[in-house]
Amino acid sequence: MSAPTTSTTRTAAHRRLGVFAVAFMIVAASAPLTVVAGGVTSSLSVTHVSGIPFGYIVLAIALGIFAIGYAAMSRFITNAGAFYSYVAQGAGRPLGIGSSVLALIAYNAMQIGIWGMFGFQISSFIQEKTGWASPWWLWVLIGIVVVGIMGVNRVDLSAKVLGVLVALEFVVVIVFDVVSFANPAEGFSAAPVTPSALFVPGVGAVLAFGIAAFMGFESAAIYGEESKDPKRTIPRATFLAVCVIGVFYAISSWALTLAVGPGKVESPAGITADEAGPPLFFNFVAEHLGVIWVDIMSVLFITSLFAALVSFHNAVSRYSFSLGREGVLPAVLGTVRVRSGAPWAGSIVQSIVAVIVIIGFAIGELGWNADNGPFAVLTLFTWLTNLGAFGLVLLMVLVSIAVIGYFGRDRRDVGVGSRLVAPIVAIVALGTVWVLILMNWNVMLGQTESTPTTFILPAVLLVPSIAAVFWGLWLRRAKPDVYRHIGHGADEAQATRLG
Repeated sequence: MSAPTTSTTRTAAHRRLGVFAVAFMIVAASAPLTVVAGGVTSSLSVTHVSGIPFGYIVLAIALGIFAIGYAAMSRFITNAGAFYSYVAQGAGRPLGIGSSVLALIAYNAMQIGIWGMFGFQISSFIQEKTGWASPWWLWVLIGIVVVGIMGVNRVDLSAKVLGVLVALEFVVVIVFDVVSFANPAEGFSAAPVTPSALFVPGVGAVLAFGIAAFMGFESAAIYGEESKDPKRTIPRATFLAVCVIGVFYAISSWALTLAVGPGKVESPAGITADEAGPPLFFNFVAEHLGVIWVDIMSVLFITSLFAALVSFHNAVSRYSFSLGREGVLPAVLGTVRVRSGAPWAGSIVQSIVAVIVIIGFAIGELGWNADNGPFAVLTLFTWLTNLGAFGLVLLMVLVSIAVIGYFGRDRRDVGVGSRLVAPIVAIVALGTVWVLILMNWNVMLGQTESTPTTFILPAVLLVPSIAAVFWGLWLRRAKPDVYRHIGHGADEAQATRLG
């Protein structure tokens, strides 16, 4: 079998994505069913705050304000490196290099962490139906192959698959919402969507947990080079996604809170260990809709995770492509398949990294105390998805700073609200959330007190990112030609064809 013909350029034929296709990719990364059945239930169990629905409203507003400056910048920068390119052009190339490493670690962490939940859910479902206790990592390795195949093919194929999966997720969650509002455990109440229910002790942990539900909404710019009309597609898809996600999560978490009962949520002893997390969701479904709906939602929970895996895989491969094209990473990463326009080398590298990490965690499980709970969920999923959210929030803060810097040099007829006011508000709001995540690491990791992990995980992301800034300064002196292209894309007129 001959190797695929590759190129360092993209053509008009590769621009296949419209507003709804990009929006589906964004919402898929957010994984609606996973958030409601996994994220919201875990947050209710850990924080005992019934105002989580209002928390999603607050976060959606903050991210919407961030998106104002981000969308304004996307009109002038179209680059698969997305946030890396924005930071490089608005805040300087060294900081851009640092943000690229930050993005690669964060997106990889989110993607690989979700593999833990994916493997656990498939293994548990099969054991429940057949009695076969299959290892979680077996299904992860199979899944990596499938996602890798999709990653090297046309991006609109991924968009179509994700579109179907996301639509099914919305349908089943809406069914759950309707049944929950019709059968509230303690009677109907609007209290969960009021500020007084949110701003209580524990609000920091609520916002720290909640921001992870939105991760992926910022990824629209990654598909700029594959969009039909990026200057319109990217801003519209971003605002559409954040509005849909924010409203949907607020309503669905409100429904779930009523299904459990606000009083039970707020009581430290209300939610038992056996109920905590996804069982809060699935137990209610079993009681009010029957076992068949539990099975349907369990399968869609798995496909929800799969959709998020594909979306984050695409994000990582496109960051790698952008960095390879500009000479920051090996040049082979900066090539795409001529037919599909997919960054094949970046896709393969991401798959290899995922396999290595999964094998490492599978080996680490050998010394795990099974009484502590499912290893794949409590370590791989919890550690890495929280790390990813931590990094992506910091990345958005850096982008907001970059927006101010970019338009500070040239206003480009962009209003003061978009180029200055919105970014400043976003810096304050998202910076606060980032600090809250840092302060609530123990809560998010399910620990009662600090352990080495509490400090090692943030360092895994921050130390390489800071080191990369100094690497960028070194490139300025040692490799001025490479430094000049950082964040600005390759000159397609001089691109050479490979393979």
